[in-house]
Amino acid sequence: WSDMGCAHTPLTQCGFTSKMSKRRWTIRLRVRAELGPLTSPWVHTPPFVVDKNTTLGPPRVSSVSVSPDSLLISLSPPFTPEPMDLLQYLVSYWENTTSPTVQKLNESKTLFQIGNLKESTLYCFRIQVQLKIYSDHLLQGEPSAPECHRTSLS
Repeated sequence: WSDMGCAHTPLTQCGFTSKMSKRRWTIRLRVRAELGPLTSPWVHTPPFVVDKNTTLGPPRVSSVSVSPDSLLISLSPPFTPEPMDLLQYLVSYWENTTSPTVQKLNESKTLFQIGNLKESTLYCFRIQVQLKIYSDHLLQGEPSAPECHRTSLS
């Protein structure tokens, strides 16, 4: 067992992300309650594997530039990628109408364009990150909140 730096704390949570330097490590924690000389039995958590059990947050939209026929979107990933990480951004977008048709794009860059849009029209989009960890495993992120922008007039 390794000390995670959370012993003898009155808190019911502990942050130890910095101690999890290897994505493929399987982590099991053991915890117990202590009150003076009294201690509860140890309880073991289910195994946790960073690259399988982590929930990725949504990407952050940094800026959106509008033109008559497109939206130019700049975003930041929800974490700092490692050199061999393969990130994909799934972009869903739609014209803001009563019966929208959702269209999808797959992007690998943090600056991309949604094109062939109508001028002076309100479009909404949502972005989700996918992290390809190894050939058979894809970690899906949470989608961003929908964001809407009106294309400009020509």
